[in-house]
Amino acid sequence: VQLVESGGGLVQPGGSLRLSCVASGFTFSSAYMSWFRQAPGKGRELVAQIISAGDSGVYADSVKCRFTISRDNAKNTVYLQMNSLRPEDTAVYFCNAVRIGPGRFDYWGQGTQVTVSS
Repeated sequence: VQLVESGGGLVQPGGSLRLSCVASGFTFSSAYMSWFRQAPGKGRELVAQIISAGDSGVYADSVKCRFTISRDNAKNTVYLQMNSLRPEDTAVYFCNAVRIGPGRFDYWGQGTQVTVSS
């Protein structure tokens, strides 16, 4: 099983980044896919979650109207489009895959660093 994130980096306030997470080793379409983040000295927090490809997703209040989660089941990939980035968005962003019920699982990626700074 692998979840491989990419797309992080250094961006100025107000800028945009698009994170990608490519999954392998499990049935991607059956998983709830989420993005979490962890800032230095803080706990890991849920940023956004999407259940199926047609969903609009659910978001943390701090990122609503700025971030958009989406998934492409044909590519086993989940995305996080981040716009209007703020310094407080600086964190390591993690991809998570969860299946609830029979055959349950809970997988994590290694994380990708996002730094918002001028």
